[in-house]
Amino acid sequence: MAHGGGGGGGGADVMACKQEEEEVENKAAWLLGIKTLKIQPYHLPPLGSLDVKVRIKALGICGSDVHHFKVKIQVDPVSKTSGYDLPDHFLIDLTVIDKIATDHVLNVIREYCFHDHKTMRCASFVVKKPMVIGHECAGIIEEVGSGVKSLAVGDRVALEPGISCRRCNLCKEGRYNLCPEMKFFGSPPTNGSLANKVVHPANLCFKLPDNVSLEEGAMCEPLSVGVHACRRAQIGPETNVLIMGAGPIGLITLLVSRAFGAPRVVIVDVDDRRLSIAKNLGADEIIHVSTNIQDVDEEVIKIQDAMGSGIDVSFDCVGYNKTMTTALNATQSGGKVCLIGLALTEMTVPLTPSAAREVDVIGIFRYRNTWPLCIEFLKSGKIDVKPLITHRFRFSQGEVEQAFETSAGGGNAIKVMFNL
Repeated sequence: MAHGGGGGGGGADVMACKQEEEEVENKAAWLLGIKTLKIQPYHLPPLGSLDVKVRIKALGICGSDVHHFKVKIQVDPVSKTSGYDLPDHFLIDLTVIDKIATDHVLNVIREYCFHDHKTMRCASFVVKKPMVIGHECAGIIEEVGSGVKSLAVGDRVALEPGISCRRCNLCKEGRYNLCPEMKFFGSPPTNGSLANKVVHPANLCFKLPDNVSLEEGAMCEPLSVGVHACRRAQIGPETNVLIMGAGPIGLITLLVSRAFGAPRVVIVDVDDRRLSIAKNLGADEIIHVSTNIQDVDEEVIKIQDAMGSGIDVSFDCVGYNKTMTTALNATQSGGKVCLIGLALTEMTVPLTPSAAREVDVIGIFRYRNTWPLCIEFLKSGKIDVKPLITHRFRFSQGEVEQAFETSAGGGNAIKVMFNL
């Protein structure tokens, strides 16, 4: 019997060895603790009939990835308060808390967290085990499930990172980005995509045209934030736009606003380097502002003068008391303020005067149904995201660490990209 089954057993052994070799070959960047990323083996889940296996070739670092890597409690530079309903998955290192934080803020943080200066786990829901980081990605199909008809091996694709339940009322209504059961790359406890390979649903992988690079494909994720915001705010050819904040999302919102037809865009920031980039990307006017909330009234006049006509929509891509107050006060009666940046969980803003002027406040969370339009914008050349990619790194232990330090350091880094 042993000999009779030898051929089949040998074949099974070969298959097992091949699978084991593939799993050993697949590596990912694992977040093991504060500022501790290690490239280690990543064993993929089985390929489902509607899944594809993708070799990741380009991945951008998002601000949320940096927060996981090197958490810095967001402290409003004006009120010196934080949104201290802290996300459960934050790993907190008190050495990187903004120096302007008050003792009260620090005490609140300590009250909510386990007092362990090595891990500073927040409540009992932190990353309980190592997690693969990253979610802005694109790659090449290596294997398709038996039921996949829309994609083939060798296709270049951009990946939408969130898998919704498709069963709840929000999913059924088409607002799947708000699904309470969302499994999102790199958001605890779901592993991310800074890996050689990942398995992902085929319907969340979008084929790239020949003239759209894999790096541009990875940029569809942050670009989607701008697209979703402009859709929510109904940007069009008669919409004058104010953007608070010239960080990566502010700059992307500038590009998308233009693509949606906004005739005039003014962008505001505290950093002259970022403002210079915004000007080069097509902002009509740039305004340097302070962090002092006492300057709001004076700065609102400057912003309105720079626009030259009424401000129809303001995007707050920061989310501080001052930026939101400025946006509300600068927007004309009957206009809209869209809050994109979520720096604080609570803000004190002049909501009643704004309501009396029928200024609508809207929010966004991630995006939905945006990849096809993003790809079309890139294919047509209506949006060029290449100038936003300022730094590139390879997928090695040293370069992964350097890339995250570069992104966390700010400076002239806008989008830091991995080429795998």
